[in-house]
Amino acid sequence: MRTVLVIDDNPAVASALELLFGLHDIRMRSASAPEDGLAMLEGEGVDLVIADMNFSADTTSGEEGAALFRCIRERHPDLPVILLTGWTHLASAVLLIKAGAADYIAKPWDNERLLTTVENLLELSESNRERSRLQRVRRQRREQLSQRYDLGDVVFESEAMEAAVELACRVARAPVPVLISGPSGAGKERIATILHANSATPRGPMVAVNCGALPPELIEAELFGAEAGAYTGAQRARTGRFESADGGTLLLDEIGNLPLSGQVKLLRVLETGQYEPLGSSRTRTAHTRIVSASNADLAAMIRDGRFREDLYYRLNVIEIAVSPLAQRTEDILPLAEHFLGGGRSLTEDAREALLRHGWPGNVRELRNAIERAKLLAREGSITPMDLNLPSARAADRTGSAGAPAGAERRDADNLRREAIEAALREAGGNISRAAQSLGMSRQAFYRRLERFGLRP
Repeated sequence: MRTVLVIDDNPAVASALELLFGLHDIRMRSASAPEDGLAMLEGEGVDLVIADMNFSADTTSGEEGAALFRCIRERHPDLPVILLTGWTHLASAVLLIKAGAADYIAKPWDNERLLTTVENLLELSESNRERSRLQRVRRQRREQLSQRYDLGDVVFESEAMEAAVELACRVARAPVPVLISGPSGAGKERIATILHANSATPRGPMVAVNCGALPPELIEAELFGAEAGAYTGAQRARTGRFESADGGTLLLDEIGNLPLSGQVKLLRVLETGQYEPLGSSRTRTAHTRIVSASNADLAAMIRDGRFREDLYYRLNVIEIAVSPLAQRTEDILPLAEHFLGGGRSLTEDAREALLRHGWPGNVRELRNAIERAKLLAREGSITPMDLNLPSARAADRTGSAGAPAGAERRDADNLRREAIEAALREAGGNISRAAQSLGMSRQAFYRRLERFGLRP
């Protein structure tokens, strides 16, 4: 059963809240002193804490409640805490909200608002517990994968990427062609690297060739090699990519860009395993694992006559799909932290900006944004302005030194203030719901309240 712990030295407060919560199937436990409340937290399962800010007579500073909150935060970092107090200085409340408090309610409280806040936080707490459980399960699966396979330095948290990595590991040793599909910059090369590292020939070479960059007249020479004098300008023998990848893996990147003439030659190798260098009559055998990658819709290209159907089925014995980064939001922050390395950190606003951005350039765009931010950041923390994302630039145009002046800037501020007020009204004054409706964290929402002089 859902359980709330109320820590308040006023017995009337505990009685009133016990009656309120009892009517809504919420079990309540109470403690009259901070040390008693902390002891109860150690002894039984609690989903939410409602804590007073002042416990000593004639004390209104809120220091006792702040100290209690810090103790709870230190011992139970994921436990939501609502501050209940007659002490309503917004600036002071913001400090505790920034430190991680879930919300604060002023005495005398409004039953409906308090109950809504508690219900939302209990639901969020349950959701967080389930999310934590799933994260633990996924972490265990990743550890098991990393113990059995060589994953290199691939970074992922999402189920979609986990599925792609796991499939790559399972089929890596089978000497069959693999097609990796997905948008540009999403991580297809990482999957190809995992395939090679866990193949039957991991010590062999891994050679990558961009099919779209091959000149049509030199495709045969690039892929299969050429003897000296085989074509104009060929003053010496040329080693082809198949020969360079002998005993290893050949990655044919952006295979959809390979011209039809090159597709015919590639199909013969896949069907027979043999090829002749340009200008040579000696047949060679390809001992090479073929992995292809494409950001194009090959099925549509087949319908349009731009890609051979027989080649497609030869390449697509196993297909591994890599989702765009926008569909793998759980991967965004871990990847950002990985690219950031040590020495710098992301501010809360920067993390929000990363999660809000659509990432049309996928992981490649994210890496470039972080590298640029590392060069531009003046402090130890990366801010949204350092990231230079479109949303951050728009905010900068309306809220910094380069912003529109006078009436235009006031209009922009009024629009943001109206959005905050409207979100509060729609959420019935509940900070968590209002912040969520705007795609903001509670901490960021409280900063907006402080900026515009608003009170929940």
